[in-house]
Amino acid sequence: MSTQASTTLRGHHDVLLLDLDGTVYQGKDPIIGAVDALKQGVEKQYFVTNNASRSPSDVAEHLQELGFETSEEFVVTSAQVAARMLSERVPAGSAVVVVGTDALANEISLVGLQPVRSADGEPAAVVQGHNPATDWGILAEATFAIRTGAVWVATNTDATLPTERGLAPGNGSMVASVRTATGVEPLVAGKPAAPIMQDAIRLSGAERPLVVGDRLDTDIAGATATEIPSLLVLTGVSSALDAVRAVKSERPTHIGFDLDVLNLPAARSVVGQKDGWTGSVTDGVLTLHYAGHDTADTLDGLLVAAATAWQDTAEWTAVRVQGVGTDVLRELLTR
Repeated sequence: MSTQASTTLRGHHDVLLLDLDGTVYQGKDPIIGAVDALKQGVEKQYFVTNNASRSPSDVAEHLQELGFETSEEFVVTSAQVAARMLSERVPAGSAVVVVGTDALANEISLVGLQPVRSADGEPAAVVQGHNPATDWGILAEATFAIRTGAVWVATNTDATLPTERGLAPGNGSMVASVRTATGVEPLVAGKPAAPIMQDAIRLSGAERPLVVGDRLDTDIAGATATEIPSLLVLTGVSSALDAVRAVKSERPTHIGFDLDVLNLPAARSVVGQKDGWTGSVTDGVLTLHYAGHDTADTLDGLLVAAATAWQDTAEWTAVRVQGVGTDVLRELLTR
């Protein structure tokens, strides 16, 4: 693109803290245009993921196979963060019941703790991360340990996980069963909890980071919790309507349809007022009006919709979109 790097959204930041699932890839496939979009910057790019099922080296290898330029030193997983949290809370060499993959167990070993799969011997802690093979037996072992006082750290509490076939149960769905069985709340390593963002900032040395993700309740909420500006891309879980309805703790600074918005001027994606558009909330209806004669820009309309909805305290249950070429926005906000 001809836009000068210093004027683009990414040009205002020294590090991008990028989510994986739903942001740069969907399961085994890259998000269309994501590889080319990320190649156009000079800032450091760290991939920050709640998925604890794979090692940083495996994540980096997958990204490289898809065409992304990275290495394992630029990958931060919730498994690493969870292991670090436990190492600060239980004595070295302590047994930790691992509910998760061998990759999670390896992270526990790397911090000087002993991964086990049984609650026998009163282990000091439990760590729980996503594993498609998780069954009743290992959930029971975790429950036994927690009910006898073991420290419990969940790598994340995402209720769902995006896949090529749609949304599947995430680690949070499994965590919920253990929570119900024990009455205990886990410590959480991953987004939206602060530890993973804090570790990513420390490791990257970021002074002006930008969080980039597809989920309001994890990526954007995590950015808000650590007071970092954020970009929501509409390539994964959260929709345009979700963004407009977002609660205060989950409101992004910027919104884009995909990662290429990073290569456009920052003003292009920032939530706020845009030329030709007006918005209001009256009698339970969020009304957006485009006064221009050319076809309306859908992203501009969405950014105005979000700004209007967030600033107006009146409740709304319906959306009305008016003006030339606003059909796409109307469809996005009335699904």
